[in-house]
Amino acid sequence: MDVKENDKKAVEEQKQDVLLVLDKKEKAVAAVKGINEQGELQTVPPKQKHNNEFLKLDRHGDIASNFLRNFISQLKDPTRFELFKTDAEKVEESAKVIQNHMKKPTKDSEVKMDAMRVNKEHEVSQTKKNSNDLKRIYSNTDGYFVDPNKIDWDTLKGFGISREQIENSKAFESLLRGYKSPYTFPIEAKMGNVAIKTDARISFRPNENGDVVLAIHGIRKQPELDRPYFGHVFTTEDKENLRKTGNMGRIVDIKNYFTGETIPSFVSIDKLTNELVSMRADRFPFPDGINGVDLNEKQKIDMKDGKAVWVENMMSAKNKPFSAFVQINAEKRTLDFIFPNNRQRIAQNEKQTNEAGVRIPTRLAGVELTEKQQADLKSDKTIYVRGMKDKEGQEYNAYVKVNQEANKLDFFRFNPDKAKAQAKEVTPSDKHKTQVAVNSEGKTNEATKRIDEPLKQGQNKPTASQSEKQEKKEAKENKIAETSKKGKRMKV
Repeated sequence: MDVKENDKKAVEEQKQDVLLVLDKKEKAVAAVKGINEQGELQTVPPKQKHNNEFLKLDRHGDIASNFLRNFISQLKDPTRFELFKTDAEKVEESAKVIQNHMKKPTKDSEVKMDAMRVNKEHEVSQTKKNSNDLKRIYSNTDGYFVDPNKIDWDTLKGFGISREQIENSKAFESLLRGYKSPYTFPIEAKMGNVAIKTDARISFRPNENGDVVLAIHGIRKQPELDRPYFGHVFTTEDKENLRKTGNMGRIVDIKNYFTGETIPSFVSIDKLTNELVSMRADRFPFPDGINGVDLNEKQKIDMKDGKAVWVENMMSAKNKPFSAFVQINAEKRTLDFIFPNNRQRIAQNEKQTNEAGVRIPTRLAGVELTEKQQADLKSDKTIYVRGMKDKEGQEYNAYVKVNQEANKLDFFRFNPDKAKAQAKEVTPSDKHKTQVAVNSEGKTNEATKRIDEPLKQGQNKPTASQSEKQEKKEAKENKIAETSKKGKRMKV
């Protein structure tokens, strides 16, 4: 499989749905965030700026028979709400459809509502695998992390999980490939006279004998960031990154206490359970491009270091351009798309500008630069700008190029890209040198030292009118000086 196919597969596997809720009492639509301890529904406005707060569902998971059943059972007043499922990229559009249907229902909007409406019976029927699928799974075990024929179903039954429940779910093959279940299961266990009930994600792991054992990933109130994680102590920045994006943003050494091996790894938070998860840094196949955008060398290096990389103008599955931070997620073992709010987007643009070394202006000495001129400067190309004005408002022309070493813009008489042998830096050209020196820098020479008004474009000496005016001024000054001398002699 080539790189592009791997990229598409990674993106396809990561696609998730968002739950929208219609509050029948308030007649309002919101995006589901979760349920608090009192069983009250927590929501946020259905806007993309709240993307990181949305409760997201693996679209390949058995939503109705497991997660949704648990979710609804925990609601304090389930009859008050109606749930809808929509693509994470179409939250705002879908919310408008529901809201408009409430105000003015039409046949078209009813069809769209039915397509999104969560129907438990329909979901369950869609998730059932036929016997041919199960035969294929049990007969072809080479592509799986664990052998399905070695699963101890009796142990699972002891935790309240039936074989049919697993086999009929879309999570089955994901579990066999070593992934955690995309949603939580209700776990029931008895320890003597004590009954334990909780919700948890599950996964299958092979033991030293090759038998498949069940791993239970219980829900934690919050990530345990104040305790060492397999030998790594989280810094303040580590904690901030994990709480903000779910990813730590760098590679750290994780110790395997069974083998004693130190493994460079990525660390992320499981947002469903708040469990910390690590992944070996050398196990992820980093792509050269993402969704139609080729990554530059700096982006590739930063991404391999675990940093969030800003990628612009990627193409979605709906063939629409979008921009987002892209970062490795150790829990999902794939790339995360993190959509910033407007303030973060502005800060990122400023950061990229600062990293470039020189701020590329949109306006230079009174002249509006075109988008092409700005792009050429960013690409280290030379541009020619006409009609720039000095401090006195006089026009001049010059070639302009970014000087990366001096961290500034340079002005040239000749095009430095085409005539390097002749390209001597001036300010801004020999033709206008005297003009800019006098008007903008306050300098003078013998010819211009007595001129009191700004020089015109290209001017390097007084005009006839200016010379006549200056002579009259000098005669008047001499006469005043002579009168002053006579007055002093008469006083003596």
